[in-house]
Amino acid sequence: MEFIVAQGIAWGAGARLPDSEKITVNLGHVDLGHVDLLVAEGVYANRSDFIRTAIRNQIERHADITRQSMARRSVELGLRRIDRATLEAAQAEGRRLDIRVLGLATIAPDVSPDLARAAIGSLSVLGSLQASPAVRAALADRLR
Repeated sequence: MEFIVAQGIAWGAGARLPDSEKITVNLGHVDLGHVDLLVAEGVYANRSDFIRTAIRNQIERHADITRQSMARRSVELGLRRIDRATLEAAQAEGRRLDIRVLGLATIAPDVSPDLARAAIGSLSVLGSLQASPAVRAALADRLR
């Protein structure tokens, strides 16, 4: 069986990013039956609630590994908004940004592909990247 799990994310004062990133999870019939039984018994509100809880439990279980890896890789945790002013400042200083994010990285809609290419040396996102198709294409060789 296959179904989709979504996690809501709110960001900024008044600003709202899309509510979720969808992933597909394939489960065997017996596993899905166990999930449905727990939902029927009221332990979880629905299948998605069960999957989100299971994922969070596994993330917590491996929190030490995550913290060590983030420190080693100099990764920012959470939401990172990359705006035009930041990129213009980096370009004016003659430097390129190396950006590493675990969570959600957004490149503002007013960032041109040329500016993104000139100011971003590398971009590594463990999670989700929101950027225009043109900016994504301009950075294709720098995405890790």
